[in-house]
Amino acid sequence: MPAARVLSVGELVARARALADAGPRQVLGIAGAPGAGKSTLAERIVAGVGEAARLVPMDGFHLAQAELERLGRDARKGAADTFDAVGYVALLRRLHRLEPTSVWAPRFRRDLEESIAGAIEVPPQVRLVVTEGNYLLLPGDPWEEARSLLHEAWFVDLDAEVRLRRLTARHEAYGRSPEQARAWALGSDERNAALVAATADRADLVVRLADPPQE
Repeated sequence: MPAARVLSVGELVARARALADAGPRQVLGIAGAPGAGKSTLAERIVAGVGEAARLVPMDGFHLAQAELERLGRDARKGAADTFDAVGYVALLRRLHRLEPTSVWAPRFRRDLEESIAGAIEVPPQVRLVVTEGNYLLLPGDPWEEARSLLHEAWFVDLDAEVRLRRLTARHEAYGRSPEQARAWALGSDERNAALVAATADRADLVVRLADPPQE
């Protein structure tokens, strides 16, 4: 993995504002392994930039639970082939070309373990779309096109022990027992993390937060 720069959220917000000012619309991708803190960082970036920015997470393109079960992939939900990658890329194309009307994106609800269609509005006046997810920098079809649609891509790095602790706590918070949570974090999540770590060199910036959020 390339050497990470240690930056504060404030410094990253300033970088995102400069990107938005390059207009007419810019797409910023934030990638990283499961539990690295990319969702929280993306939220803080959008809050810092304000009304000119919108957050459109990749997680909205999770396949439905019933489809994962039908395909035999439910035991590794979160792997690259458990997302509608083609649909995600199609949405990025629409966001990238700045359509004259609002674009609506899906949102993943962790409490339901399902995605809700049309839950995020991106109106034409939005100058910065922030999208975050594990696989934004993955090579090969269909993910390869996603990278080409990002004006700038960041990769969030985090100490592996801290990341594992966060993941285990997250799985427990959504109903798994401590044993199940740790097994999932060390199993499926770690296999995904290894795949994602290999894509860091495709980012414009590899960053470690100087002021990470409290656990």
